[in-house]
Amino acid sequence: ANRSVAAAPRMMDAVAPRASAQRLTHPDRLIDSVETFIFDCDGVIWKGDKLIDGVPETLDLLRSKGKRLVFVTNNSTKSRKQYGKKFETLGLDVTEEEIFASSFAAAAYLESIDFPKHKKVYVIGEDGILKELESAGFNYIGGPADGDKKIELTSGFLMDHDEDVGAVVVGFDRYFNYFKIQYATLCIRENPGCLFIATNRDAVTHLTDAQEWAGSGGAMVGAIRGSTQREPVVVGKPSTFMMDFLANKFGISKSQICMVGDRLDTDILFGQNGGCKTLLVLSGVTSLSTLQDPGNTIQPDFYANQISDFLPLK
Repeated sequence: ANRSVAAAPRMMDAVAPRASAQRLTHPDRLIDSVETFIFDCDGVIWKGDKLIDGVPETLDLLRSKGKRLVFVTNNSTKSRKQYGKKFETLGLDVTEEEIFASSFAAAAYLESIDFPKHKKVYVIGEDGILKELESAGFNYIGGPADGDKKIELTSGFLMDHDEDVGAVVVGFDRYFNYFKIQYATLCIRENPGCLFIATNRDAVTHLTDAQEWAGSGGAMVGAIRGSTQREPVVVGKPSTFMMDFLANKFGISKSQICMVGDRLDTDILFGQNGGCKTLLVLSGVTSLSTLQDPGNTIQPDFYANQISDFLPLK
């Protein structure tokens, strides 16, 4: 009986909710307390193809204070090089080494587990994943090339698949179809030890600034998860894989990082899972009413309207 009494307070501690997020009123204190800022891109830096107000000045300010800036996106449609071009088009000076897309995370994950180079990767996704796999020296099949493939369901028809496929990587794919679902399902279910890797679990995404669109986690990953009854290894946010990778690559202590994002369930959770400080900006998908909803359990350390709230008031 005594033992259960002693254990009770510890259980209480474990489920204690996080304190409510504070509005960012002293940005200089937050800036001084960390050495690296990780920014989500869509909803934080841009919306669709439009730069959010005040972004260039904010990034310049942080760089002038010697802060390391890293840009992390769950969108796997582009490679780091292609994202570099997007930053450049928007007038932002960002190097490839500062960009971590989930397309790169998929290739980095395969490298981290010593995925055999003679095995193939079946890709449901776009050019970004193919380019990153190629850079890392992996053989792949699928991708956009399978976008117009159809299956004729005639009597006795049996679909073949490549038995050398050792991993299926699923990311956002505008050319998703039934052929890809069946091919990926056969690889995962019939090839011994075949991995199922998802770039992210995002239910929705911002393809244009006009509305929300079905995301890879909800649509593409969801379909393969449903047909295989297998849970994927997720390499994008909020999985800690990218955070661990970044901390190792740059030799940063996670307590010296601030994660800035517009989504509670990916960006803020990513920062919290990684033991970082977190700042939610209201320039993307999360509204103040969602943040303050009593049912919301994910509370960042701080929230602000947008990243230009870092700038001193003129």
